[in-house]
Amino acid sequence: MRNLISMDTIQIEICNVCNKSCANCTRFCSHVSKPYFMEFDEFKVAVDSMVGYPKMTGIQGGEPLLHPYFEKMCEYLSSKINPEQLGLWTTLPKGYEHYREIIVKTFKHIFINDHSRSDIYHHPPLVAIEEVIPDKNLMWGFIDKCWAQEWWSASINPRGAWFCEMAASLSMLFEEGEGWKIEPGWWYRIPKDFTSQMEQFCPRCGMAASLRRRASIENVDDISSNNYLKLKDKVRNSNRFIISDCKIVKDPEPLAAYKNFDYRNSIAKSYGMFLVINSKNFWTPYLYKSWSKG
Repeated sequence: MRNLISMDTIQIEICNVCNKSCANCTRFCSHVSKPYFMEFDEFKVAVDSMVGYPKMTGIQGGEPLLHPYFEKMCEYLSSKINPEQLGLWTTLPKGYEHYREIIVKTFKHIFINDHSRSDIYHHPPLVAIEEVIPDKNLMWGFIDKCWAQEWWSASINPRGAWFCEMAASLSMLFEEGEGWKIEPGWWYRIPKDFTSQMEQFCPRCGMAASLRRRASIENVDDISSNNYLKLKDKVRNSNRFIISDCKIVKDPEPLAAYKNFDYRNSIAKSYGMFLVINSKNFWTPYLYKSWSKG
């Protein structure tokens, strides 16, 4: 497990509403019974808490461009944090091209995934590792080395601040648990501070287990039996669930096939933007001088 200050990014998750309906969505956008758009005052508290964080602050959803206050949020971000330390995770959905100027002005880093390719695979977060690996000592050994916590981000959502974005998402789906208070310096926490969040959500999560992944375009969600019993009457669209066999696989499908530069640039072009790889090996968006929509 990593200290939070060692992460490349901490996410502010401004909504869990999306224009896509991907298989095994890590934000459970097809299922959450109470979809949210973060209130602007909540957003300001979240941004203020990140002032001084030495790495990147990310804006993520769902699809963040769907938030009705997206432009207002960008303006507040710019007043508090340097663009060099701001990133946007988005599909660049159709109909929001008018945000192109504010995106380029606000974010030095942009991460574009439209999840429209058959070689984009999603890990099954709802296949609980406690149902895959019954031996608790072995299970916690896998959790301690979870690739999601090692590669991804801590995050902030309406339930508080979280050591892992998956714990944050699960708290919204199960409608339980409270994160840490969102306040300056919350991100100084180290693994010994994660215990209560880990005990509540890691056993119910599948990210630390080596499981079969599913192409994101399949529009279904893998789930283990106990999680299904807990959620089937609580969520929307429980008919999307497919009960997993909970079998470990040796070589899961690669997640990173979609990290193709030309693919992402083709999506950016629909907004009149082009991407340049920057010194941190992220993508910086720029505007084409001459561009007309469509």
